[in-house]
Amino acid sequence: MLVEDDAKLAALVAEYLSEYEFTIDIVSRGDVALSHFQQTSPDIVVLDLMLPGMDGMVVCRQLRAISAVPILILTAREDAFDEVSGLEQGADDYVNKPVQPRILLARLRALLRRVKDEPVDENADLIFGAFRLCRGDRTVFWRDEPVALNSAEYKLLLVLADAAGKVLSRNDILIQMRGIEFDGLDRSIDNKISRLRRKFDDSHADKIKTVWGEGYLFSPSAWD
Repeated sequence: MLVEDDAKLAALVAEYLSEYEFTIDIVSRGDVALSHFQQTSPDIVVLDLMLPGMDGMVVCRQLRAISAVPILILTAREDAFDEVSGLEQGADDYVNKPVQPRILLARLRALLRRVKDEPVDENADLIFGAFRLCRGDRTVFWRDEPVALNSAEYKLLLVLADAAGKVLSRNDILIQMRGIEFDGLDRSIDNKISRLRRKFDDSHADKIKTVWGEGYLFSPSAWD
């Protein structure tokens, strides 16, 4: 995802990177970047700082709050304070404009390699707003209060939260939970989803969304 309000520059970057097997999704405003990110789940974000609607620093902080996606800041700001601030807000790299296309490509590839090579911490807590799932002791908290879950409910919640922002089919969920495929009749997942919604004040299905014809989606931004 390329967040850049300079349409000409965005088009040039997209055209160049598309020659190297990148598919570029351009967003021109800061205030829609987060929602667009949640809808598309890109592998990497290139982020300008001077954006209409919302400053890029704020966008960076919002993205980092819900995702570990690699973020490269690409900006005309040359102040060292901005670079330090951007990295402290969660950016993984900071590049000043103008930049040679091949250098930008190399930086993006390096970030993607780093993510691929990093081991996954299977004991790391999952935190989304006021929601926290602690893998180590299998406890779940909502608004600082523990939530009582049985084993099946916990496993389902873990599968959904681990894939936050992505739609999981019933087949995906059953394979991860029980190692079996969906037979088209089993309604156990739907029943457990209903119970989870009741326990997390989700009567409107904003936190655990139903995507008709596809499955369920754990919304990372709905747990504030």
